[in-house]
Amino acid sequence: MEPVVAADDVSKSYDGTRALAGVTLAVPAGDVFALIGPNGAGKTTLVRCLTGTATPDDGSVSLLGESPRESGRERLGLLPQSFDPPDRLTPRELVAYYAGLYEDARDPADALREVGVEPDTETWYGDLSGGEQRRTAVACALVNDPDVLFVDEPTTGVDPAGRRDLWRVFEDLADAGTTIFLTTHYMAEAERLADTVGLLADGRLVAEGDPESLVDEYGGESRVVVETDAASDAFADSDFAPRDTDTGVVFEGVPATDIGRVVDAFESRGLAFDAVEWRETDLEDVYLALADDTDAVDGRAADAEVER
Repeated sequence: MEPVVAADDVSKSYDGTRALAGVTLAVPAGDVFALIGPNGAGKTTLVRCLTGTATPDDGSVSLLGESPRESGRERLGLLPQSFDPPDRLTPRELVAYYAGLYEDARDPADALREVGVEPDTETWYGDLSGGEQRRTAVACALVNDPDVLFVDEPTTGVDPAGRRDLWRVFEDLADAGTTIFLTTHYMAEAERLADTVGLLADGRLVAEGDPESLVDEYGGESRVVVETDAASDAFADSDFAPRDTDTGVVFEGVPATDIGRVVDAFESRGLAFDAVEWRETDLEDVYLALADDTDAVDGRAADAEVER
């Protein structure tokens, strides 16, 4: 089956500065693809190429089996990271404006209710909280009931409860068959929503897979983190091989059932500690391991990258 969103060896530069360097990906219908990566990695540039607002220098992209600029706008929803509508409109007025751009749009009030905004509020957009503004922006992107939804940092500025509400909105959309391509800095967001996660670094897609497989491959081992003034060399005679951190000592590869052994090792040596925590690896560990590892990107350029 032909993917709904696809990039084939896409490269893009601005004024001689590389933003993308040979990105290839494919997103099937109904899947959620989460693109993660540090600032300046090229995430926004990739979204622009995939949606037709930028043209790759090399390679090709397709959206719904066509060139992005030939795909019907009624089938596409887009929420950019920077969304700056008129301040002196109510949420209903703003969503109604976007609904008017399509022949068969949803009821603006229904779109607002779906994202948790009261449609009858008379508060102007500019006077809403940051979280309410972002929810309203999501409603604008959903009002045409798109087949494919691109959302760039969709929950930035949204409080934790509101973020979970929007996650449920995206999950319901995906369950109903909408293909979603999102960029995010929240690893918990990517881990919960995505069928596939791609890590972009220096314009290259350095890892791709479902969250569980990425954690298994790159996340490292579970560990016990101890906040203490003691140093790792105090355990040289033990069967542990801890390492020092800025706040204490980390014991890698220790299962939760062995926390007691770590505590016993401190007590038997007369060493004090302030806190002990067992941590299971997650997508954030993958992000840190790959985004910060200069060896993770084959052929990484030495020049600084900018995200345009």
